[in-house]
Amino acid sequence: MFLDVGDGHRLWFEQAGQGVDALVLHGGPGSGCRPGHYDLFDLTRYRVTLLDQRGCGRSEPLASETLEALEANTTAHLIADIEALRAHLGVEAWLLFGGS
Repeated sequence: MFLDVGDGHRLWFEQAGQGVDALVLHGGPGSGCRPGHYDLFDLTRYRVTLLDQRGCGRSEPLASETLEALEANTTAHLIADIEALRAHLGVEAWLLFGGS
């Protein structure tokens, strides 16, 4: 699924499981989430959300496609994107998981 977050960016995300909400942030630069990220969780206890960050993975546009895509790709944008996704999904709070 995609979430339009403005500045010409659409974020790819998907969910699996049920229970405590958890958000996975992938390493980088430029990578994205993989199905194997689900293997890190017991999906009977966690509802896991995979998010490809701005410019990465299946999100659009890719940072490698245009320099303009990098202008609106900052830490502040990432935090705002996470909050927009949380609100969109109706999640009150979630566990944050990241790796690189």
